[in-house]
Amino acid sequence: MAKKVLVVDDEKLIVKGLRYSLEQDGMEVDCAYDGEEALEMIKGKAYDMILLDVMLPKFTGFEVCQQVREFSNAPIVMLTAKGEDMDKILGLEYGADDYITKPFNILEVKARIKAIIRRTAPKPKDAAKVIESGDLKLDCEGRRVYVAGREINLTAKEFELLELLVVNANKVYSRENLLKLVWGNDYPGDVRTVDVHIRRLREKIESTPSEPKYVHTKWGVGYYFA
Repeated sequence: MAKKVLVVDDEKLIVKGLRYSLEQDGMEVDCAYDGEEALEMIKGKAYDMILLDVMLPKFTGFEVCQQVREFSNAPIVMLTAKGEDMDKILGLEYGADDYITKPFNILEVKARIKAIIRRTAPKPKDAAKVIESGDLKLDCEGRRVYVAGREINLTAKEFELLELLVVNANKVYSRENLLKLVWGNDYPGDVRTVDVHIRRLREKIESTPSEPKYVHTKWGVGYYFA
């Protein structure tokens, strides 16, 4: 089945180029040119990937991302202008899974999209696994997380990060290792990406994020699940 991708950018030439290139790879591509239009499309259709520009008319990319995270955990990749580090960090804070800096190489964009879709695709039935620890329940096949019976809405990257730590409980991972394992060897970001995701993960699954019960910090080393 063709993967469904939504491209959101007010620069029509960029949208046209992305659409053509992704369709050449067999993907089903929809396009939106402002934040309001994007939200309506996302509410009406399930996407495997959303490419979302930061600077949009009506609603900014950040506002769209924040609202989407209230009802969907579809992977979101922000398109951000070169050198605007704060945009990248803000995108992650609002629930984005990744970011790509403009101007970009279309081959890199396609590779990143495929990698994220591959990692977030449902696992085969024989790989089904449910892990429980205290009040936390992790459904690895369904990619769902529950705390005290309540489902927690995680982004794709937050889930992958938590799954890695839970499956390897008590193993301490450096920020550099987590960046490589969850985001991939060719990811251009830095370890602040990991810190942002760990903080957001704790805010969602910990009753007291400043005194975590699940995701712990080994000072000077990294993070681990206990």
